[in-house]
Amino acid sequence: MGLASLSANLLLVSFIAYLVATLFFGGAVKGAKSEASYSNHRWGNVGITITIIGFITHLGYFITRWMASGHAPLSNMFEFTTAFGMMLVGAFILLFFLYRTPSLGLFALPIAVIIIGYASMFPREITPLIPALQSIWLAVHVITTVIGESILAISAVAGLIYLLKHVDMTKPSRQRFWLEAVMFTIVLVLGFVLSSTTFKVAGYEAHFTYIDKNEAPAKITYHYPPLFGMHEYEAQTPGAMEPWAEMPAVINAQKLTTFVWSVVTGTILYLILRLIFRRPIASLLQPFAKKANSQLMDEIGYRSVLIGFPVFTLGALIFAMIWAHEAWSRFWGWDPKEVWALITWLFYAAFLHLRLSKGWEGKKSAWLAVIGFVIIMFNLIAVNLIIAGLHSYA
Repeated sequence: MGLASLSANLLLVSFIAYLVATLFFGGAVKGAKSEASYSNHRWGNVGITITIIGFITHLGYFITRWMASGHAPLSNMFEFTTAFGMMLVGAFILLFFLYRTPSLGLFALPIAVIIIGYASMFPREITPLIPALQSIWLAVHVITTVIGESILAISAVAGLIYLLKHVDMTKPSRQRFWLEAVMFTIVLVLGFVLSSTTFKVAGYEAHFTYIDKNEAPAKITYHYPPLFGMHEYEAQTPGAMEPWAEMPAVINAQKLTTFVWSVVTGTILYLILRLIFRRPIASLLQPFAKKANSQLMDEIGYRSVLIGFPVFTLGALIFAMIWAHEAWSRFWGWDPKEVWALITWLFYAAFLHLRLSKGWEGKKSAWLAVIGFVIIMFNLIAVNLIIAGLHSYA
């Protein structure tokens, strides 16, 4: 077995391990009859053991893929997103041993599973690095950034648990609306996995030529029926669906098509779930958050930002600017990814300011943590896939 095949198998093992561990954490939450048994339930202990096994195999995937490719496996959407899922699980394991709360695993691991499932929809082939990425700063900058983002993501998990426990889902309110909107966003990611898998199984392909942003001819392949065409496109596949509109060169129309198909599929999936259960999805999850310690969740959310924010600052801003100067002879260039990294940094700086100087705790802090994760995911999905830039993953 080659290193590439071994790497793929190790990732599959970790994916299954996280799924199984989620079930055990669910059993720990539902089966606990007291605060002591909740914190040290035998099913919770089994769950964390399986999670550690999954994390070790996930780390094995990362190392063997690095060995197979000869460079840090962080150069495309598949590699970056799987690394994000791995670091998120690693951050959860650390916090679990600090706080012994199985609710955190019950919500953190499904998010990691969704992230890995999302990553698996992108091309997984090992390809050589383009010249711009052939630098030690690829590993230094991206690994530090993804560690920071994963720790910040844990703050959102704790915030979500806090909100599920305290937001009244039986009466219409703005908080109920926005909490359900978070659930809808998660279902949209599942919609991407479902739609991508469907068209992949069907073997759909449509080939086009177009003029890229450098005014050079280029080729592109759609794996979804094309809703939007690249700049000055021409169809090369007989009988292919005609795009609805032509996009300017700054927009990646192929990725925009994928995004719209995912939103449509996710919306349909959400409506089906609502029809089946006849109540908001957030209300279905509330029983699993009821036994969580509110003060503990608030503390985890806050401390995760305290740790994740400086790590993110180091990776996404300081190391990024050093690499930018080495690669492009400038520290800052207002590239879309750079701008959104700055927006993310400013948001979490505001989070800490409001927490420390204005006393924003409890629900306010939880909402900020969840919004921060939405900003991170928007950067990962929309900025990477739709807006063309120097940092856009292929």
